[in-house]
Amino acid sequence: MPYAALGSQKNHMAVYLMCVYGEPKTNQWFREAFQAAGKKLNMGKSCVRFKKLDGLPLDVIGRVIARTPVEKYIGCIEQTLKRAPRKRKK
Repeated sequence: MPYAALGSQKNHMAVYLMCVYGEPKTNQWFREAFQAAGKKLNMGKSCVRFKKLDGLPLDVIGRVIARTPVEKYIGCIEQTLKRAPRKRKK
C-alpha cells in the first residue's frame, strides 16, 4: 500500500504521491502550490517527474504528504477494496 515513493527511470526521476491520486481537492491544492513555488509541473496521475532535485519544491512535497493522515489514506484504500470485484476461484 504505497503512500509516497521515489523512482529513477532512464530519462527522469519521479516521486509517486498516491495521496494525491484519487483526491481531487488535494490534487488541486498540490497543482496550485507547485505552480506558486515557480516550478514546472510534469505530472501523471500520481507521478511527478523531474530531471534534477532543484526542479522539485520539496516543501510542497512535504506539505502534500502531511495533508493526508495515514489513517485517512488507509480508510480510502479499504473502501476501494470493498468496492472492487473479487475474482472467483476455479
